[in-house]
Amino acid sequence: MVDEGQGKKVLASEDSGEVERWLGLSALARDRAEEEVETTNLPSLRPSKFDEYVGQEAIKENLLIGCRAAGRRKEALDHVLLHGPPGLGKTSLARIVAHELGVGFRSTSGPVIERPGDLAAILTSLEAHDVLFIDEIHRLPRVVEEVLYPAMEDFSIDILIGHGPAAKAVRLDLKPFTLVGATTRTGLLTSPLRDRFGMVMRLGYYSPVELTRIAKRSAQIMGIEMHDAAAEELGRRSRGTPRIVNRLLKRVRDFAQERAQGIVTIEVAYQALTLLDIDSVGLEKMDRAILELIIDRFDGGPVGVDTIAAAIGEDRDTLEDVYEPYLVQEGFIARTRRGREVTEMGYNHCGRSWHGRQLSNGGAHQSSAQMPLVLSAESSEQGKASQEDLVRDDRGVK
Repeated sequence: MVDEGQGKKVLASEDSGEVERWLGLSALARDRAEEEVETTNLPSLRPSKFDEYVGQEAIKENLLIGCRAAGRRKEALDHVLLHGPPGLGKTSLARIVAHELGVGFRSTSGPVIERPGDLAAILTSLEAHDVLFIDEIHRLPRVVEEVLYPAMEDFSIDILIGHGPAAKAVRLDLKPFTLVGATTRTGLLTSPLRDRFGMVMRLGYYSPVELTRIAKRSAQIMGIEMHDAAAEELGRRSRGTPRIVNRLLKRVRDFAQERAQGIVTIEVAYQALTLLDIDSVGLEKMDRAILELIIDRFDGGPVGVDTIAAAIGEDRDTLEDVYEPYLVQEGFIARTRRGREVTEMGYNHCGRSWHGRQLSNGGAHQSSAQMPLVLSAESSEQGKASQEDLVRDDRGVK
């Protein structure tokens, strides 16, 4: 049926040559849309159910309630935005949501979707209530993002076919679906896109106890014989990130197979992690190099981030995105208005003497709240003196 004002309205399942040509702008996007979950012979460490997922208890509970409520209503789950540092399990949560709903799961990433036709090819291939996962959603091109707005709200997309006077607008009706977006840079999301998500959840870092549980579960899946003390040591050195604990577990497994008859004991874990240059709190060689550089070459700071990047031979973005967050989070470095400074904890970790130093912004060594009181008292005295001088001048004039 044709509406001259609104254009032609068709179903996504109808066979339209013009629509197919428009959607066929990118064969890569269509091929990705047709692929189901990747199959591999290797055992997957990803949890498939909420019961297997360790940590993020509040997020799990909210998602579980939403999934079960949507299932009872036989509706698509509201769109979900997961944000937080990399390696915390955003992709795993998206897969678990699809498993809990009993629907299909399609995965792609923001940089892959280059044109509106790429997104349309993916959306029109979804079945009812399917879950579409877009990783790094903040990297979607703006023109693609505009197409996503009506798809999220009205489950339809508007496309323009042809050029000039012969161009015509076509509206494609989509089957209801759930969009799960993941991003490590929430601030780069536009407000219109962020506001269209019904559930916005931030994943935080994991505790050593939770990481120990993850290490034990992964070891069981991979068939690794590991002592509890070794699992606890891996949990302490994994920087609060499940991806890191699994990576360290694989490296320790390799070391154990070659040097210790395949059994991961606490001694084997110590030796393997020492060989990897990972210390007791999870700092790597470059982390310690940054701390020692600021202490030895710049007297503990403050020093600008560009200067640090030039001194260690890394670019600024790598320093700020990879190394600095954990050092700041754990209290080894302080960000001040004058630059980066090593804290007392950082000095002690590097085996340096603090010698009663103070951070440039005062920190805990001096109460900044007391300063305005002193200044205000001095200002008050000066104000009184000025008023008395004015009174004397007025009397002299009279």
